[in-house]
Amino acid sequence: MTVTRFLRRLVQIGLGLILLWVGAVFWLGLLYWAVPPVSTLMLGRWMTLQPVERDYVGLEEISPHLPLAVMTSEDSRFCGHNGVDWVELREVVEAADEDGPSRGASTIPMQTAKNLFLWPSRSYIRKGMEVPVALYLDLIWSKRRMMENYLNIAEWGEGIFGAEAAARHYFRKPAKNLTQREAALLATALPNPIVRNPGRPSSRHRALAGRLAARMSRQAPYTDCLKS
Repeated sequence: MTVTRFLRRLVQIGLGLILLWVGAVFWLGLLYWAVPPVSTLMLGRWMTLQPVERDYVGLEEISPHLPLAVMTSEDSRFCGHNGVDWVELREVVEAADEDGPSRGASTIPMQTAKNLFLWPSRSYIRKGMEVPVALYLDLIWSKRRMMENYLNIAEWGEGIFGAEAAARHYFRKPAKNLTQREAALLATALPNPIVRNPGRPSSRHRALAGRLAARMSRQAPYTDCLKS
């Protein structure tokens, strides 16, 4: 096989894999309207015979403190954007230096896209792939469904996925009984769930949760999209 033929074959395989991934995103996005979604991290643990704690529950079975805490912490314009917060994204890009952005601009739909269809490590390629998937998911899902799916696939510790498993593991109660403080501890653990333990928070973690709880009341009027 000549080098030209080899390269052509390599391009064909690459395009085929891309089309296969696009098809998977399209059909799984529709399927996850009706069935509980499965994240790539969960799949990876099952494939390596590692345990997974996850009990899917509807948003009505989760304390309203938790979606409010997550929105306040990670995506304050969740109800107003179409999957990507272009205002926040532009600010992050404009503030970036030669070392790259100092912070992320991921919305809840973008994080859901990453958890369901991409990989966890940071890269510009992955971030670029997040955007169209987030736009697609926001188009086909309601905001309420988006939040429900996100809270059921978010990782809250080694092998602990979803609000129900996290609430029972750390606080020995169902997710619907979480207090404002407990919700704030869970939300502030999300950026680093393997290190931050909501059940035994460090002083820094407690301080972050306290500041978040103080901000939650100001965010509350902007959660109407979760009611429909």
